Amino acid sequence: MMDGYLVVIEKGATSFGAYSPDLPGCIAVGETLEEVSDLMREAVVSHLEGMREHGDPIPEPTASALYVNAA
Repeated sequence: MMDGYLVVIEKGATSFGAYSPDLPGCIAVGETLEEVSDLMREAVVSHLEGMREHGDPIPEPTASALYVNAA
């Protein structure tokens, strides 16, 4: 079982975007890496609270990531 939900952060031309593969629709955008990280933490908590309020099943975290050095 995973410790938490994977969050993917991508750098765009003028901002950072983030999403969680295990929580469709849970996204955040920020001007800095720190801002998008903070916003995404808040988004995950809010997203899960909303799911609980609506009686939706809470998905188990299953996504993971791996960095591969291709050098």
